[in-house]
Amino acid sequence: MKKLYCFDFDGTLTYKDTMFMYLKFYDVAKFRMQFIRHVPLFILLKLKLADTEKVKKSFIGSILKGQTQEKIERKAREFFEQNYPRIVRENALDFVKNIDRNNTQSLLVTASLDIWTKPFADALQMQLISTRAEFKNGIFTGNFIGKNCNGKEKLVRIKEQIDKSKYDKIVAFGDTSGDKHMLKWANEGHYQFFH
Repeated sequence: MKKLYCFDFDGTLTYKDTMFMYLKFYDVAKFRMQFIRHVPLFILLKLKLADTEKVKKSFIGSILKGQTQEKIERKAREFFEQNYPRIVRENALDFVKNIDRNNTQSLLVTASLDIWTKPFADALQMQLISTRAEFKNGIFTGNFIGKNCNGKEKLVRIKEQIDKSKYDKIVAFGDTSGDKHMLKWANEGHYQFFH
């Protein structure tokens, strides 16, 4: 029986949101300053009066825009080394380690950026589907390639990567409303399964 697992990352497999963790790790002083500057936008987001993608781009860009790909990726590796497997829920890690790799493909489907999620996907032996950072001439532009990988976009991206007919069963795991399209589409959708 061929299976496909689709895992959300932040909050589902991890205890914490990795975006804030990575950006703080990258440059703590800049993070604090930009976090304070973005508080009004974060409030508007909570009230659903601001566009998630725009706020996210603005916040990430305020810290990483203009930085070299080499430095960003080096810091991402250091961030991974300091936090893996510590930030991954233990029961989630056990589950992932016991996946039969012969008949199963696993996807890590996340709104977080490929910048810092790639090392985690590699360690968990999963194919990464994420929001993609745009680099030009080795410098981060502050933009994304395509859309923020959340909500409906998660499903769009999964469908671009896989052929559903090749699998006998598709199982998805998520923990927020941003995962509901993916959970609904799967044969089996698990909400906050590892909590």
